[in-house]
Amino acid sequence: MGIIYNAQSRVAVAQAPRRILVTGGAGFLGSHLCERLLEAGHHIICVDNFSTGLMRNVRHLSRYNSFSIVNHDIVEPLDIEIDEIYNLASPASPPHYQADPVHTTRTNVIGSLNLLELAESRNARIFQASTSEVYGDPHVHPQVESYWGNVNPFGPRACYDEGKRCAETLFHDFRARRGVEVKIARIFNTYGPRMRPDDGRVVSNFIVQALKGEDITIYGDGTQTRSFCYVDDLIEGFIRLMGTEPSFSGPVNLGNPGEFTIAELAEQVVEITGSRSRIVNRPLPVDDPRQRRPDITLAERVLGWQPRVPLSEGLKDTILYFERVLAQSDREREEVA
Repeated sequence: MGIIYNAQSRVAVAQAPRRILVTGGAGFLGSHLCERLLEAGHHIICVDNFSTGLMRNVRHLSRYNSFSIVNHDIVEPLDIEIDEIYNLASPASPPHYQADPVHTTRTNVIGSLNLLELAESRNARIFQASTSEVYGDPHVHPQVESYWGNVNPFGPRACYDEGKRCAETLFHDFRARRGVEVKIARIFNTYGPRMRPDDGRVVSNFIVQALKGEDITIYGDGTQTRSFCYVDDLIEGFIRLMGTEPSFSGPVNLGNPGEFTIAELAEQVVEITGSRSRIVNRPLPVDDPRQRRPDITLAERVLGWQPRVPLSEGLKDTILYFERVLAQSDREREEVA
């Protein structure tokens, strides 16, 4: 029997093992989710097209007989027997989702439609990994779920921002019109082991630059803010949201309400790594949000959830991970040479 958290009773209860589809399962968040669900005793089908996901993220899970990997792009329909779906399939960092913006939009819109139709046909509960980017460059701070956002539909980030907004619309309408049980999480900046060194996100950028002794590049003057949630805390939020009553669908903000400037993050990374890197400034990208902080009142009330890992502790674990990854890359280059 697996264990699942019941958010209404706020206790852990036994649950029969389920067949759970995790799309984007070889990615940063997906691999941690697969691991957590396998530890709970479920059968996991990891679907990924490996455009940004990495086999090394899930290779260690092959020790579970209840784990399987399917190389598939959710833009194409899936026909598989499942009880639950977690949809995490989408590039999530600006360099990756902007590399092919049309495909990013197709993944978030057509891919979501395909998975919702699968959930409907299997009478399965389905979770959507939405994003704080639906709020755009917000005029409301901190961001609450009732805020409609300030998004540029033609900007370089629109393929992701608007793709996720449209996906939420689809999830809402499948629930309202077709009775599909949906759960929507709006994810704020998350970090931790298994991030890609080249993903272009601020935490991974700063850590890799510091470990290599390169200049740490801050875009803008560094006063823009972000809130950083450690991956283990976020996955706990996923599990709790999926365990809520059918009447609750969200959306729910999941993130750490602790707010830091980008300059403060850079200073912490330099201090923890002991790097001699210089901090330099570059022009701010188009449509880059000036403030980002979740209001997690709803998550606290409905899920009994709040993040527990301080940024300083999470950064230490993340830095150790990147040290290993970079050392392995160095060894591989030496072997090739």
